[in-house]
Amino acid sequence: MSEPAIVIEALTKRFGDRDVVDRLSLTVDAGSIFGFLGPNGSGKSTTIKMLCGLLRPTSGAARVAGHDVATQSDLVRRSIGYMAQGFTLYGDLTVDENLEFFARAYGLGRAGEARKREVIEIVGIGAYANYLAARLSGGWQRRLALAAALIHDPPVVFLDEPTSGIDPVARRNLWDLLFRLTAAGKTFFVTTHYMDEAERCGSLAYIFNGRLLASGSPQAICSLPVVAPAGQRRFTIATDDVMQTYRRIGELAEIKDSTIFGRDIHVMVDVATTAQTLAHDLDLDPSRIAPVAPSLEDAFVALTRANSG
Repeated sequence: MSEPAIVIEALTKRFGDRDVVDRLSLTVDAGSIFGFLGPNGSGKSTTIKMLCGLLRPTSGAARVAGHDVATQSDLVRRSIGYMAQGFTLYGDLTVDENLEFFARAYGLGRAGEARKREVIEIVGIGAYANYLAARLSGGWQRRLALAAALIHDPPVVFLDEPTSGIDPVARRNLWDLLFRLTAAGKTFFVTTHYMDEAERCGSLAYIFNGRLLASGSPQAICSLPVVAPAGQRRFTIATDDVMQTYRRIGELAEIKDSTIFGRDIHVMVDVATTAQTLAHDLDLDPSRIAPVAPSLEDAFVALTRANSG
């Protein structure tokens, strides 16, 4: 069995009297896509800076690609790629020129030209090699940024909101590319606020106020007692008038929680409440009400509420 790509042990970063990251412990398997989730201000960016060797931990330890982030930061930085949330490459350079710059920055020397052609092929951006980066669409800019992150062939790549601001087709295509790269052995550490993307990750961690609240597969997180409490269950309600039904739901004592999902409404009720009961109280056809498993969004809302205040 190969060594984990990332091992984090009680990692802590303190600013003043506040622990922005509080004794975080995680393991990320090599050749996987790991989702790192949490609301803004939860400590995600600080954690990534420590894992990239850019910020020294206050206490605890972490190893990335086999290197200690505190004592071997130079080796860590040579072993990782990083793709920022916004477009941070050079808009006045072409695709080819941007990749040439990064190949030289990483000291690839004579191998740089071959590696540049390879990553252009990997991300499928060859048709735009002579386009100015600023003229590319958002989706192609993300592919160029990924190519730059891969230019030195790092085993671990950090992706900060990789699909932020791009259309659904470009999002799907980028994730398909990540899956292919993972199958070839790359490890991706991904932050995202899209729950459908989080569900594509092999494993996840959710932090809140610097503390780890849950980790594991999406299925394991959705099965936690705080998410699926004993004595309660969820239903999905299909309705032609979402807002009218939602208002009526608010008047029913048996409904503990409710959330709108597109044209449906998910509700949490006591286990004794049946679909027929809900249908009668809401004046709906019982066929429009069905049991539903907790979603990741349900899980993270439940975890956050349980740890707030």
